[in-house]
Amino acid sequence: MGLKETISDLPHTPGVYIMKDSSGEILYVGKADDLRKRVSNYFQSSERHSGRIGSLVSQIADISHLPTATSAEALLYENGLIKQLSPKYNIALRDGKSYPMLKITIKERFPRLMITREKKSDGAVYYGPYTNAKLLKEALKILQKTFPLRTCSKIPKKKCLKFDMILCLGPCEGRVTEERYGAIVKELRLFLEGRHSELVRLLTERMKQLSRDEKFEEAAECRKRLEVLSSVNKDRVKYGPANELGELKNILGIKGKLEAIEAFDVSNIMGDEAVGSLVYFRKGKPDKNEYRKFKIKTVSGMDDYGMMREIVRRRYTRSVKEKKELPDLIVIDGGRGHLSVALDELKKLGLDDLPVIGIAKEFERIYVKGKKDPILLPKESKALHLLERVRDESHRFAISYHKKLMSKRIWTRIG
Repeated sequence: MGLKETISDLPHTPGVYIMKDSSGEILYVGKADDLRKRVSNYFQSSERHSGRIGSLVSQIADISHLPTATSAEALLYENGLIKQLSPKYNIALRDGKSYPMLKITIKERFPRLMITREKKSDGAVYYGPYTNAKLLKEALKILQKTFPLRTCSKIPKKKCLKFDMILCLGPCEGRVTEERYGAIVKELRLFLEGRHSELVRLLTERMKQLSRDEKFEEAAECRKRLEVLSSVNKDRVKYGPANELGELKNILGIKGKLEAIEAFDVSNIMGDEAVGSLVYFRKGKPDKNEYRKFKIKTVSGMDDYGMMREIVRRRYTRSVKEKKELPDLIVIDGGRGHLSVALDELKKLGLDDLPVIGIAKEFERIYVKGKKDPILLPKESKALHLLERVRDESHRFAISYHKKLMSKRIWTRIG
């Protein structure tokens, strides 16, 4: 997809845009109230641009984006990404003005989150500066809902209205331990520093542990923050280009082209008439002429892993023997175990360099070779929509073949 098509696919929503050159280097990160309108303005007339902007525009080869619910959220994400990515065309604010910053008073027993215009040597941590004070105040409200730290200058003797509004955990009345409060401070810092993948992983692990310890109220708080943060998962931080294949390529770190995708699934009832399916997608669209069906031959009983081994082995043994074009990505319907057996079979065939992922139905976790934790993509991710479409088609094709064989068996018995 060309740059013009990429821009035309941008939504008319607030968000952050990331401009890259032909080598993939990040050139510039910006925010917008309307992504398509703002980015389009860069390409209206080169005569309007200053030397610096003109130089930037001349190097842009790709544009990625992160849509947000509000302009205030875009302001926060823009700042975090600039800190994380250090784009060459983003410069510090040096015009002498006093811009607002976010401040966390980490030296205090129960740290506060506030807006300030003065940076002191007081042991606090500062984030910013931000160019829009009004948006920053709105952003602060969003942060307080997700990370309910106190804002009072001095801890009162009893709770205030913010506790009742669930905007503070109530350290004034001993409603929260220092350990629990400190954990939320750490989460907020990870968020403001743009370390979203690390934050999602931390929250996921903490939620599981709290559930095991039967601390269900705290586990529910972690779940709530995970839901809020799902749209900023770092594995989306490459903030995929507007087209789904481009986004998926960036997320998975695929260096070459990504056009041909082959996906596998198995289907059986208590091991009876076990079958496997292969579906083929090219440039995001199914090519049914390349679909393949497998009747399981070497596995008996309910052994899904063994069945997946068999169909992967059969498919690519034949592909290698006949010197057929190999796919750019293999998708396995299943979690870490299914992925592992597929990788094992590919390694035996000398194909361990092929990109392979597993997608588990529960929470749509995406398992990737060499990564301990699965990738969790936001619901609106175009890459996720593509993977779901591919996975669901492989599942449908396997079930239809399985039903056909079961029906044939029934009619044979009747006859």
